[in-house]
Amino acid sequence: MSTPIVSAVTQRWVLVLGAVASLMAALDTLVVATALSTIRHDLGASLQTLEWTVNGYNLSFAVLLMTAAVLGDRFGRKRMFMIGLGIFVAASGACAISTSVAILIVARVVQGIGAALLTSLALALVSAAFPPEKRGMAMGLLQGITGLAVACGPLVGGAVAEGLSWQWIFWLNVPIGLLALPLVAVRVPEGFGPDTTVDGTGLALVTGGAFGVVWGLVRGNIAGWSSSEVLIALVGGIALLIAFAVWGARTREPMFPMRLFVNRGFAVGNTAIFLTFAALFGEVFFYAQFLQAVLHYGPLGAGLRLLPWTLTLFFCAPVAGALADRIGERPLMVSGLALMAGGMLWIAAIADPAMAYGSFVVPFIVSGVGTSMVLPSAQSSVVGAVEHAMLGKAAGANSMMRELGGVFGIAIAAAVFAATGGYGSVDEFTDGFGSAIKVGAALALLGAVVALALPGRRAGVAVDLEEVTVPV
Repeated sequence: MSTPIVSAVTQRWVLVLGAVASLMAALDTLVVATALSTIRHDLGASLQTLEWTVNGYNLSFAVLLMTAAVLGDRFGRKRMFMIGLGIFVAASGACAISTSVAILIVARVVQGIGAALLTSLALALVSAAFPPEKRGMAMGLLQGITGLAVACGPLVGGAVAEGLSWQWIFWLNVPIGLLALPLVAVRVPEGFGPDTTVDGTGLALVTGGAFGVVWGLVRGNIAGWSSSEVLIALVGGIALLIAFAVWGARTREPMFPMRLFVNRGFAVGNTAIFLTFAALFGEVFFYAQFLQAVLHYGPLGAGLRLLPWTLTLFFCAPVAGALADRIGERPLMVSGLALMAGGMLWIAAIADPAMAYGSFVVPFIVSGVGTSMVLPSAQSSVVGAVEHAMLGKAAGANSMMRELGGVFGIAIAAAVFAATGGYGSVDEFTDGFGSAIKVGAALALLGAVVALALPGRRAGVAVDLEEVTVPV
């Protein structure tokens, strides 16, 4: 099926509105993290209970990404995107007016449902709006903003909680979402996938499998990796995902065609994005903590000092996406993941309680540039490997791999940190920090090795040099 012709004006609107929605959804992944202490005092909750204000959001978010893609294909991507935006805005308001931690956690779970619809369908809508020769640049802008939001989550949360109140972390979403809704209604074209039915069995298997895996990962460091709760969740989740793959290969109208994984670009791109986000979320989780716990900056000061790292995601990713259109994804993904790993190893090597902040700036930039090269290239590889009718499903699978990678990365980094260090002293924290960042670097290096298997530049795809050098 050929790509429908969409005007340049419509393409810009789809990209801007998709980026705004993705920004809000990604920002709220970690925005609460630096405000937990403030929320704990206001609501009188334990810090362990409050962890579910983060985990509850990530759980429903990651688990429902494939479901969101299927619903968009069946009932309309624009329609389900608007429903997701409405759910997200309403749940944000509910978070802001929560009077107990229980209400806040429930509202965060519902917010994650809206975020799943927003993220999966924004990627599908943007992918469908742009032709293959311009898709990389569009992916670069979309993923640059998304990556910036993830990395800036702790900064925004800390700044708002410190300068205003924690409720404003959620109130900020409400006017933005309410302004975006009518614009989506009039500016974004509707799109559907090829399926006219919903594969209920496949939907139940993938949802249950993802739930088990994510539950096991977020509970592993709390309940213990050898606990029956975690083992049952992980083993059961993996078993259900295997059953989903078997079902998809045998049924006549599967929710997700397993044949897509035979395509090298699709399979390698998804694996690489999983490893990239595993490393990225580990970085986000520990960099801000190191600046606060060891170098003694406040939440806002720590966030500002992460800007040399985070801003590269915004400025470099669009250029990298346009370059992927010109030279192909493989060189950018391999070299980007290598740079990402190199910057992380550099940071782990120099981390010391007596160090000056300035020593971090160059490795921050190196790591950020590497990440910026990978994100749009991996997305472009995945959506560029499938026919137009499969864009929604490809986007859903890619979004799920991204979020599962993030949850996995935080779980592994936290486990390594606990095994080699702790919060008892700055020296103990530094020891654990270095080990956790090295594990993240190893994941990035593994991603670089995997990316070597990508196919070469797609034939017939080319852009003007002018398009490569202008990111907007």
